[in-house]
Amino acid sequence: MDMSRLQQVSDSEWQIPPTGKMRVPGVIYADRTLIEEMDDKVWEQMVNVATLPGIVRASYAMPDAHWGYGFPIGGVAAFDPEDGVVSAGGVGFDISCGVRTLHTGLTPAQILTAQQRLADALYHRIPAGVGSTGNLHLTPREMDAMLSGGARWAVERGQGEAADLARIEEGGCMPGADPAQVSAHAKQRQKDEMGTLGSGNHYLEVQRVTDIYDADIAAAFGIKQDDVKVSIHCGSRGLGHQIGTEFLKRMVVTAASHGIELPDRELACAPITSTLGQQYLGAMRAGINCALANREIITHLTRGVFADIFPGSRLDLLYDVSHNTCKEEEQIVDGQPRRLFVHRKGATRAFGPGHPALPADLREVGQPVLIGGTMGTASYILAGTRTGMDKAFGSACHGAGRRMSRRQALRTWRGRQLKDELEAQGVLIRSPSGRGIAEEAPGAYKDVEAVVRAAHAAGLARRVAKLVPMICIKG
Repeated sequence: MDMSRLQQVSDSEWQIPPTGKMRVPGVIYADRTLIEEMDDKVWEQMVNVATLPGIVRASYAMPDAHWGYGFPIGGVAAFDPEDGVVSAGGVGFDISCGVRTLHTGLTPAQILTAQQRLADALYHRIPAGVGSTGNLHLTPREMDAMLSGGARWAVERGQGEAADLARIEEGGCMPGADPAQVSAHAKQRQKDEMGTLGSGNHYLEVQRVTDIYDADIAAAFGIKQDDVKVSIHCGSRGLGHQIGTEFLKRMVVTAASHGIELPDRELACAPITSTLGQQYLGAMRAGINCALANREIITHLTRGVFADIFPGSRLDLLYDVSHNTCKEEEQIVDGQPRRLFVHRKGATRAFGPGHPALPADLREVGQPVLIGGTMGTASYILAGTRTGMDKAFGSACHGAGRRMSRRQALRTWRGRQLKDELEAQGVLIRSPSGRGIAEEAPGAYKDVEAVVRAAHAAGLARRVAKLVPMICIKG
């Protein structure tokens, strides 16, 4: 990115001053090296977002920001409920893609005694890959119940544990979901896909804790050195993609009739108060519930595998948080509480200590912020901060962020070779696709450690622990 177009506020904060049709400034939280590595398209998309009606305070980008559809991935923007807009591009196609992390109570030594068997069992029990289908086949009535009930529906169906719900955003069920706004085609795409990882950057990893940065918060989260955790990263599969595709087309067609001048068709949006805006919110919230139910079912399948190989083991949920959503939240703006519609696209909610939305036993230390890495590097657990609530509406980065397109990655790596190299490092990869492994090569991503350091330095979230993979199931 051309640094001459930015004003430096601090070592970890940079501004794009409002010019032209921008209603608010742009703000990037990152260090100089990370920003220099960003495509100029990030700057352009931040500027475009800043022109949208009803935007509040700023158009934000997280340290892992890169070019996306309309909004940059790693983009955050909040809108006034009366004169603001909701944008399908500001949520993304994989609605409520997110991460959940589970405790295992096991040690790395125990995992190593059965590493191959565990990797094979997880791979065979949990469907992964393009078009993967599971053992659940939803009738139209069950589909609507799932879209209304989210993870609660999964628990009631015997596909999860009730104790999980307190550790999931919205208690596992997003209010305001309207299955009637989800097309028959979207539902058809999803009816056999519950309990599946899908493809792309989605994964299930068995990870070991290698570093503790904040002992007090780690203890409150139930994390110790050399713990073994399981992290699951996936979203709403074909249903979410179909919702995004259909509503983006409708929003493009109707934008002019609402007096909205789009600087980019990919920024298609609708007034929050409009019929189309309300229809999208109903469908998008149903997509959130789909993702929450999907991760709950995958958790249930994972628990079954661990119970078979490590009898008596328990996989309690640390937390589940999404990073492709639009949520109506109370935020403090200029010292006053305001209800805002906060878009987080490739950005994780990161509420600070004392926030009433957090479980009572975590409220004192802040929300767990789960940062996914790559199959050959590391993932991180952070904690939300009070300063982060003021800086970007309680938001943080969600991962390393791509630095290379999938096409470029395919030209650079071969899946089989990469799999062998990672296995030599002690990371077992299981995937139905060598192409998928190559596309998700660790080298195709930014340095996740640098991204996390930048988020910590900016005060968006506080580093708590580092986890490295031992087993990775990829789509």
